[in-house]
Amino acid sequence: MPSSPLPGARPHPLGVLHRLVVITLLGFASGLPLALTGQAMQAWLSLDGLDLKTIGFLSLVGLPYTFKFLWAPLMDRFDLPLLGRRRGWLVLTQLALAGALWLMAEVSPRTELALFGLVAVAVAFLSASQDAVYDAYRSDLLPPRERGMGASLNTMGYRMAMVVSGGVAMIWTDPLQGNGWTWPDVYQLMAGLMAGAAVLSAFALPRLPMPPVARTPMRRDLLGFLAVAAAVAAGYLLTNRLFAVAHSALAGPLAAHPGTRGWLDLGLLLVGIGVTLPLAAWAARKARFETLLSGLSNYFSQPGAAALLVLIVLYKLGDAFASSLMTPFLLQSMAYTPAEVGVVNKVLGLWLTVLGALLGGALMLRLGLWRALLIFGVLQMLSNLGFWWLAVHGQGALPGMTLPAFDLGFVRLAQPTPVDGGLLLVIALENLTGGMGTAAFVAFLMSLTNQRFSATQYALLSAFASVGRVWVGPLAGVLASTIGWPTFFIVSTIFALPALVMLWVMRASVQALEVDPATAGATDD
Repeated sequence: MPSSPLPGARPHPLGVLHRLVVITLLGFASGLPLALTGQAMQAWLSLDGLDLKTIGFLSLVGLPYTFKFLWAPLMDRFDLPLLGRRRGWLVLTQLALAGALWLMAEVSPRTELALFGLVAVAVAFLSASQDAVYDAYRSDLLPPRERGMGASLNTMGYRMAMVVSGGVAMIWTDPLQGNGWTWPDVYQLMAGLMAGAAVLSAFALPRLPMPPVARTPMRRDLLGFLAVAAAVAAGYLLTNRLFAVAHSALAGPLAAHPGTRGWLDLGLLLVGIGVTLPLAAWAARKARFETLLSGLSNYFSQPGAAALLVLIVLYKLGDAFASSLMTPFLLQSMAYTPAEVGVVNKVLGLWLTVLGALLGGALMLRLGLWRALLIFGVLQMLSNLGFWWLAVHGQGALPGMTLPAFDLGFVRLAQPTPVDGGLLLVIALENLTGGMGTAAFVAFLMSLTNQRFSATQYALLSAFASVGRVWVGPLAGVLASTIGWPTFFIVSTIFALPALVMLWVMRASVQALEVDPATAGATDD
């Protein structure tokens, strides 16, 4: 199997092709479970009649995505036998995901909400673990000259998975238009696809060279991880206790003013996080979790490391805020049918994201990293105003079209489906610009990692990147219920401005990432 080329070597065309095909397929495997604990799950909950605030707080099942850097060091430190660096972890997490998705299909969110949430957290934990390994594998595999196109193809595979688990699944489950499937049927199928991904990872991936790593004692890293896990568990139990005490003490006012409960829960949640993260950091230092501490120390040794982390949090914040409750907005507030949302927002929209990602990767070859981040970031911000326009003007503001009935075997529309013109335009703009921004952003994250600690460091960076997608859900649910959808989308647009200001100020730091240290000063033959 072709492997990653040596620094400065001219890559073989077949090796380049193999790497890029693999990145596309692994991007698909990465995107599949994300939608199943995100917008696909929101569609299931919305159609089961759960309220907006509950759906918003259930977005917290994605918390493992923001904490995965705490256990990613184990994937840097240990390699599972037989399959080589990174690949063993990929196979293990993908098989476990198949089992967890099958279990999730067996639990009803309407009658067993707490258990459903716990299983969804397990899916998110395994998905975040798969992402930590895959992100490190991708960063180790691709030389700098292939990262722009690799980021685009990764986004394409990722979004294709979301077409299947989001858009096509919503058509399958539409009671009037679809194939007569239920959401549990969909989750069982996705479990089968994840099992297929494990087979791919076992037999089709290029091997990675083993980097020279100064090994710390295995016992120290295991004890360090257990100490951090215990600290997180203690923080979780403390947060639960805070919720119980506050609700008991304020039972009267909460009953009289039910609208304040969401704000109280959000405040308590932030307090719990403020306690848990310092506690976990203290536990890692006391237990001498060396792989975690060394990986973080290596990252923070580079100039401007803290500012770059802030930029990572802010860059997709406005986009994440606008899309955090997109499915309930379209199904409940705008009253679009599941088939219409599935076709436009999930299928057509996500294909436009793929187009945007490919276009973004091609433009990056000319624009460079900094200019691409800036231009695509401005376009992402402006696309949020489309949802404000849709919330103000409602259905029928623009002429639409009617999709004819079709039957492709794996998906069908039982009868012609009207598509609103305003929905079509807004979704097209949002997904096209979002795909361009994502391609530049993934290339930006890959440029910040050190190969020795790539799982730890990329997990840290992508965890910060997911802060907006995961943490704004509860705030978005409470805020949209309080101020209404039009103002909500104006606020989401404003949230995109700080990242653009930071990007302008940090121009030199970002441009420095475009230089490959291994080939600096060298020229091609």
